[in-house]
Amino acid sequence: MKAALQLRQSQQLTLTPQLQQSIRLLQLSTLEINQETARLLDENPFLEREEDDISQPYAHGDAPAAQTSSKDNSESETESRQSDEEWGEASFSQSGSGSDDDDESYSEVAASIPSLREHLVWQLNMSQLDERDKRIIELLIDALDDGGYLAQPLDEIFEMLPEELDVSLDDLETALVQLQHLDEPGIGARDLAESLVLQLRALPEDTPGRELAQRLAANHLDLLAAHDFAKLKKLLKCDDDALRTAQALILQLNPRPGARFEQRVADYVVPDVIVERHHHSWRARLNPEAMPRLRINQVYANIMQGRNDQSTQQMAGQLQEARWFIKNLLQRFDTILRVSQAIVERQRHFFEHGEIGMRPMVLREIAEQLELHESTISRVTTQKFMLTPRGIFELKYFFGSGVSTDSGGACSSTAIRALIKQLVAQEDSRHPLTDSSLAEILAQQGIQVARRTVAKYRESLNILPVNLRKSL
Repeated sequence: MKAALQLRQSQQLTLTPQLQQSIRLLQLSTLEINQETARLLDENPFLEREEDDISQPYAHGDAPAAQTSSKDNSESETESRQSDEEWGEASFSQSGSGSDDDDESYSEVAASIPSLREHLVWQLNMSQLDERDKRIIELLIDALDDGGYLAQPLDEIFEMLPEELDVSLDDLETALVQLQHLDEPGIGARDLAESLVLQLRALPEDTPGRELAQRLAANHLDLLAAHDFAKLKKLLKCDDDALRTAQALILQLNPRPGARFEQRVADYVVPDVIVERHHHSWRARLNPEAMPRLRINQVYANIMQGRNDQSTQQMAGQLQEARWFIKNLLQRFDTILRVSQAIVERQRHFFEHGEIGMRPMVLREIAEQLELHESTISRVTTQKFMLTPRGIFELKYFFGSGVSTDSGGACSSTAIRALIKQLVAQEDSRHPLTDSSLAEILAQQGIQVARRTVAKYRESLNILPVNLRKSL
């Protein structure tokens, strides 16, 4: 073989550092964007927050918040955006501008709510029991789970106690009875049946159905859960009215009596986009609370331009990094807004009529409309949220498959779930609709759905099967 030189032309996509950062910022959530912004503000002296007041967040088709409302000024800023000086002026609305007083007041309220243990110990100290009994009961309080149940058997707790405490198993059983009689009915039970019986015993003796409900809770909860009313009436020797009264009484009880003492921190979602109605159309605009407001520190930038030494190279890299970050943030929010508006336009019936008006939609439709790649749409719609008059939804919520209708159109799975939920809510509880009946009703409305599909949608809505929805 002879050695030879050949020239070939080929195309290869190279991800520059700026493009890599743009892609990464696009897939970050609002919380992660704020964390990334805080990190760069600490590390890069050329990046700073813009503290001045800003204009209202811009809606689809309007000028960005970094631009002025004047047409001439907007055009001049657009031209200067290509230069380095422009990035010293570009800004976003600052995130986290909510009042700190709200957070502090919430913390004070949360801190004022006692825990289950604190509440029970307070009741114990207010009782007339002797100090030894109180210490033993306090041992059992420490063994309660968040629902107020005694998670461990008494014999296991007894085995774990040191001998020097001189506590017997009989002492623990007595202490458990005393714990169960504190002013929190149902606390200290070892299972659901015992907790329900304790709560029923705490009711006034003349409560209708109280005695029958105790027998039902103590011995036949499994049959009640299975809605086997015929067998229950035979075992309890009662009629429909008496059983119905006892069942209603049990349903009013708390299966987790200790849950009201749980202190949970609320998960807050800051929507990226706000959807509002304008005359006869729906428009999306960016939420200023979700947008960091940044600019280039011109003091440091001017100092760097006046120097010409070896340290300037490193400073120039930091300045370029700051400019890239601001530019990519601009691009990120612009892309989120464009995608959101496209979703709003295609799902306008949802905003008008709710879930029943949802139309089937896939990522490819939005990608083709905006001339973007499907992977870009996927990044934009993940962990990005939209505030609407109907609630807060992740952008991915508006995408879903559909089934064909007799008219040649399509109905989204979200709309079908909404129809099933509506039909079940309107059904006769004595004769609930089976999955086959639901499929037939949907077919009458032109939606051809198999019984298995109806069952899958019903389960996703946490709707019980027909035998467990039946009532007396």
